[in-house]
Amino acid sequence: MKIRTMPDSTDRVAEATIAPDSPWFDGHFPNQPVLPGIAQLEMVFDLIRRYASRPLRIAEVSRVRFKRMIVPEDRVTIVATPRPANANVYTFRLEKADGLVTTGTMTVETTTEETDN
Repeated sequence: MKIRTMPDSTDRVAEATIAPDSPWFDGHFPNQPVLPGIAQLEMVFDLIRRYASRPLRIAEVSRVRFKRMIVPEDRVTIVATPRPANANVYTFRLEKADGLVTTGTMTVETTTEETDN
């Protein structure tokens, strides 16, 4: 995942090309691989975590809408924007060249230990 800096913006932005040999594709689905929704949420959380100065965990995910599939070799832009009233709540979206893929809201909270969540 390559982080892209957005001057004068609170958006957290990254670009990723989905590797065809990713373990996320194992069994999902044979002969027609599709990136699972949980993998997409992990990408969003990874982006948020890279900007954090403290260990985080996911507290809640809501309003998630999966609109298009992500397949091997797709180039995806991930955008997470903290809400002005609560910096622990992010609206997010994943996009490909042909349009919007996934949208939702992710709430994070500080944890006392570093986790893989």
